[in-house]
Amino acid sequence: MAEAPAVKPAEFPELSAGAASAPHAANLELVKDIQVTLTVELGRTEMLIQDILELTPGKVIELDRLAGEPLDILVNGKLLAKGEVVVVDENFGVRITSIIEPSAREAAIHSDKPPAG
Repeated sequence: MAEAPAVKPAEFPELSAGAASAPHAANLELVKDIQVTLTVELGRTEMLIQDILELTPGKVIELDRLAGEPLDILVNGKLLAKGEVVVVDENFGVRITSIIEPSAREAAIHSDKPPAG
């Protein structure tokens, strides 16, 4: 009769929070210096070339948004967040008020539609 092989319990190394996040941090380091285009969009409108040629200082262009409506913050043309205009000293800035859900951003990457904000 053949002798049964010796069975030992499996041994696993200790897992720590730092060890689990280290690969992600290293991956993030690879892309930190890549330039992207950040766009803050107040609104949009469509105009005829004739109307564009007639623009002069002081002319008002109506946009498709109401006053006080959140601004769109886009990275490389994809909606990332919503924000509002603020004044810091004498400069304009944008305060981020909400970040678009990751699932909606991921869906927008694979479609032409912007995610619902």
